[in-house]
Amino acid sequence: MDAPDSDPHGFKRRGVLFVLSSPSGAGKSTIARALLADEPELGMSVSYTTRPPRPGEVDGVDYHFVDLETFREMVANHEFLEWAHVFGHRYGTPKAQVWSVLEQGRDILFDIDWQGAQQLHQLAGGDVVRVFILPPSMAILRQRLIDRRTDTMEVIEARMDRAANEVSHWDGYDYVLVNDNVQRCFECVKTILAAERLKRSRQTGIIGFIRKLIR
Repeated sequence: MDAPDSDPHGFKRRGVLFVLSSPSGAGKSTIARALLADEPELGMSVSYTTRPPRPGEVDGVDYHFVDLETFREMVANHEFLEWAHVFGHRYGTPKAQVWSVLEQGRDILFDIDWQGAQQLHQLAGGDVVRVFILPPSMAILRQRLIDRRTDTMEVIEARMDRAANEVSHWDGYDYVLVNDNVQRCFECVKTILAAERLKRSRQTGIIGFIRKLIR
C-alpha cells in the first residue's frame, strides 16, 4: 500500500484507524468491501480468529485462522491491540505494523464490534475514528440474517439478542448511520473518512508550511 498523495500540497499526515461496527447483518461488511475497493490509501486490518473459515473465505485475507491454543498464546504475549469472545469464538487485532502504518500516513480499516472499538480507543485515542451502522429496523435485520442462509435459526436468534446489546452501545461512537440504502450509507462513510483525514491534528506536515507562509 503506497503512502497517500491525495493532498495536493503534499502535507505529511498521520493515518486513521477507521472502525466500522454494526450488528451482524446490518451491512457493515458490504460497506467495508466497497470502501476498500474505492480507497487505495486504505488497508484492511486482518484479524485472528478461532472460528473455522466460511465458504469462500481465504486464510490471511479474510482472517488469520488459528486454533484456540495459538490464540491464547498470542493474548499472553500481548500481541493484540484488542480482542473479544463472540459466539463461542475469539477474534483479535494484531499489533504488528499498526503503529508504523500510522506514522507513514496510511489508514487502516477495522471491522470489529463495540468491545474491540472501545479497547482500540483506549489504546490509540485520537488516531481512532468510530462509525456505527444501524439497521432500519430489527425486523429487517432478522430478515437479512435469514436471507443470508449461513446460520441456523438458533444462531440467528442468538445474533438478534446480541444485536440489541450492540445497538445499546451506539453512544460510544463518533458517528452513527442508518443503513436503509447501502449506496447512500457508503457515501456517508466515504465523506467521514475524507473529513477525518483532513483534521488539523493529523496534518503533521502543515507546521512547516505555515512557518514558510508567514515568514
